[in-house]
Parts: sequence; C-alpha cells; structure tokens
Amino acid sequence: MAAYVVVQIEIDDAELMARYREAAAPVVAQYGGRYIVRGGASQVLEGDWQPERLVVLEFATAEQARRWWDSDEYAAPKAMRQRAGRTQMLLIEGV
Repeated sequence: MAAYVVVQIEIDDAELMARYREAAAPVVAQYGGRYIVRGGASQVLEGDWQPERLVVLEFATAEQARRWWDSDEYAAPKAMRQRAGRTQMLLIEGV
C-alpha cells in the first residue's frame, strides 16, 4: 500500500533550504520515493490553512518511507532542513 509523507515548512534560511533540496532529492529517489508536490502555488478551498511551503512525497510502503527518514544517507540533509526552518511532517498510508 502506498504511503505519503506530507510536509509543511516555514523557511527561515532560504539559501540553506535550497541546499537541503539539492541534497535530499537523490536520497528520496534512492529509497524509492518520489515528489508528488514540491512547493508551487496553492489555493485554500476551505478553512484557514495557509502553509508557506507544502511538500508531498510518495513511497511504495510506509516501511520504505520510514527507512528513508531514519537512514544514514538522509541524516545530514535532515539536519540542514531542521536548521533552515520549522517543519511539520506526517506519514500517511494510502488506500
């Protein structure tokens, strides 16, 4: 069953976040993930949720997503992201 990582990011350091994106992309691919949404324009249809930046990644399984997030290869990019801003991240299994 597919699993999705949904990320809301408030960026404090745009330069560091750009470096993070370059470093993170190959690791996502290495663990079989792919970006579904990576920033881009958004429009509120209901409610008042207005994320500064929203990212959605897809993995074949939730276990595969957890292996990516916990991997040694992702440790350095993850630390960059955490220094570059504030993140809310959620792992959701698909249907």
